[in-house]
Amino acid sequence: MDLAFDSRHIWHPYTSTLTPLTCYPIISAHDIYLELENGKQLVDGMSSWWSAIHGYNHPHLNRAAHQQIDKMSHVMFGGITHEPAINLCKKLLAFAPNNLEHVFLADSGSVAVEVSLKMALQYWHAKGEKRSKFLTLRDGYHGDTFAAMSVTDPDNSMHSLYKGFLPEHIFAQSPKTGFWQEWNDKDIQDFQQKLECHHQQIAAVILEPIVQGAGGMRIYHPEFLKQVRILCDAYGVLLILDEIATGFGRTGKMFACEHADVEPDIICVGKALTGGYMTLSATLASKEVADTVCDGDAGCFMHGPTFMANPLACAVATASMELLETQQWAQQVTNIEQWFSQLLPPLTASPLVKDVRWLGAIGVVETHCPVEMETIQALFVELGVWIRPFGRLIYIMPPYISQREHIDKLVAAISIALDNPNCFKSMR
Repeated sequence: MDLAFDSRHIWHPYTSTLTPLTCYPIISAHDIYLELENGKQLVDGMSSWWSAIHGYNHPHLNRAAHQQIDKMSHVMFGGITHEPAINLCKKLLAFAPNNLEHVFLADSGSVAVEVSLKMALQYWHAKGEKRSKFLTLRDGYHGDTFAAMSVTDPDNSMHSLYKGFLPEHIFAQSPKTGFWQEWNDKDIQDFQQKLECHHQQIAAVILEPIVQGAGGMRIYHPEFLKQVRILCDAYGVLLILDEIATGFGRTGKMFACEHADVEPDIICVGKALTGGYMTLSATLASKEVADTVCDGDAGCFMHGPTFMANPLACAVATASMELLETQQWAQQVTNIEQWFSQLLPPLTASPLVKDVRWLGAIGVVETHCPVEMETIQALFVELGVWIRPFGRLIYIMPPYISQREHIDKLVAAISIALDNPNCFKSMR
C-alpha cells in the first residue's frame, strides 16, 4: 500500500497537510476485527464512528448488497420509487416514535440535520411567521455542514473558528445531572428562561437526546429531555431530536428518546442506519409538520439530494433493520453495559482520570489532560485495539456483537495508556 502517496496527497478527517498523522493500512475487516496490511488484527472499539453495529462483513448485509447491485445500484428518486426505499421506510416507521409518519431519505447525518432545520423553517413560513432562530445546548454537536455547525456549540467545539460566519442561534446551558444521578431541577432553568424569552423567534429546539456525542461524550438525565418536551409544547415550539449517533440501540433503547418516553416532532437518523456499510440518513417528521410544510407557498419541501434513497444503500439498511428486528441487539448491548460497569470504575484510580461514564454500548474515560494522539494511537495499535480518542476523551463504542474478551482487551489497553505519561500532552 502506497502510504507515502497517502501522506502527501490524501487529506484525512481533522488532520493537517503540514504535519500529517500516521495512518494505519487496513486491508480487510470481519466481525469485530480490523486487519492491518502486516496481518495484525485489531479489536475495533469504535464501530467506525458508531456505525458498524453488527460488526464487519456480516453475511446478511453482504447478501442484501449483492442481490441489489445485480438489479440496480442507483436511480434518481424524483418521479421514481422502488422497493428498497419502500421496505426501508416501512421498517423505519415501525421502529420510530408513533407520531412520526413521513420519511425523507438523505445522504449523511449532517444533511439529515440540514433537512430537519429547513423543515422547521418552512413549517413556520407556511404558518405566516418568520421564525429564524433555533434553541440548542452548549456542548452539542450536529455535524460539519454550515447549518449543522450553526447549532453546534460556537465556543467549545471543533467548529469555533467559523463563529461570525455562521447564523447565530440561542444556546442554553447543557444539563449537569448525569444519567445515573438524582435529578436536579436547576438543570432546566436556563433552558426554560431562554425559551420563555425567545420562543416567538424560535423555529425549533434541536438537541442530542441523553448523550451529547462529539461535543463531550456527556450522558445526561432523562428528566431533562422530558422537561424539554413539556416546555416545547407549552410555548408552541417544534422539537428536533438528533439521534444520528444514538439511534438503533446504542444507548440500550432503539432510540435514546425512549429513556425519557418522549416523542419529537422531527427526528434525524444516520450512522448505524446501514450497519456501517455506506452512507445514508433519514429525517422523519410528524404528519402535522409535513402537511404544514407542504401547505406553504412552495407547495412542497424544498430539498432533493441527487443520491436520495439510493437503492443499494436502502437495501442494505433494510437488511440491517431486519437484524435489529430479531432483538438480539438488546441483550448484546445490555451485556456490554454490564461489562463497562465492572471494568471502567477501577480506572478512576489513575490520577489522570477525571471521570468515567457509560450507557448501553458507550464507554467514556475523561482525562484531566489532552491525549497525545500520535503516541496513544500507536500504543493502542501495538496492543491490538483500535480506539480513536480526541481531546480529553478516550471513548469506546464497540460493535454489538463484541464479547467479554473484546471489551476486556479494549479497557485493558486504556488502562495501559493511562500508565504511560507520553500518551498525554501535559505529562510529557
